[in-house]
Amino acid sequence: MPSQPPTPKAALPQANNPLHGITLENILISLEQRYGWDGLAQRININCFKSDPSIKSSLKFLRKTPWAREKVEQLYIASASHSNPWNNP
Repeated sequence: MPSQPPTPKAALPQANNPLHGITLENILISLEQRYGWDGLAQRININCFKSDPSIKSSLKFLRKTPWAREKVEQLYIASASHSNPWNNP
């Protein structure tokens, strides 16, 4: 009986990933609606939120800059957990 090749990590279910299925664009739109560009610039000190901000320019920067994208994703996770009434004790 032939053995099965190992399953690549990308094919495994992402049950523990809170960002699974959420695009960077959706994250950015949600954060901009919640905090506004000024609020985002206060929380994450990057120029794409300070100088003539837009979804398109911010996406371009965040896709090229892993450390900034990680900060945006962390803010999204934190804000999503605070707005979920089921997470409140």
